[in-house]
Amino acid sequence: MSGFTVRALDPATWPDFAALVEDQNGVWGGCWCMGFHSEGVGRDRTPQQNREDKQRRVAAGDAHAALVYDGDLCVGWCQFGPTGELPRIKHRRAYEVGLSVLPDWRITCFYVHKKYRRRGVAEAALAGALDEIARLGGGTVESYPEDTDGRTPSSSFLYNATVALFEGQGFTRTRQIGKHHWVVTRVVRK
Repeated sequence: MSGFTVRALDPATWPDFAALVEDQNGVWGGCWCMGFHSEGVGRDRTPQQNREDKQRRVAAGDAHAALVYDGDLCVGWCQFGPTGELPRIKHRRAYEVGLSVLPDWRITCFYVHKKYRRRGVAEAALAGALDEIARLGGGTVESYPEDTDGRTPSSSFLYNATVALFEGQGFTRTRQIGKHHWVVTRVVRK
């Protein structure tokens, strides 16, 4: 993580976030990290609509992310937010089977610039997100990473990072919700 700094996504850092997304062709087909917000993404949504919705959310304070910088260059992020801000998750049917109470916060996706993968950006982003969650009041944090033990999936498909990354930050596995996906949980103090 040496050399990286982390800043919160806000109107002042929006241009840095937007530059990274635009440099990476809109990220995941023009998602603009909107897939977990209530608007979602899909056939009836264009990349431009996703961009406008994300910018509007950032301006209103309704989108959270920890942006990772190498000097002045934004090279990745970790999206997080209150459950109501990020209501859409993958594996919802399996998730709801064991659900007793919703978490205070969700960590829903990571993105790392292609040239910076496997260099500690995701680790820096997760640490930054947890610091920001603590600053915002703390609480129960949940995420849905992939267990990669014994296999090597493409890093471009690890949108929610790995179980090992989360366990390294003190998360514990709560329950399995897909062939390789787990609910992991941690309480963050204010």
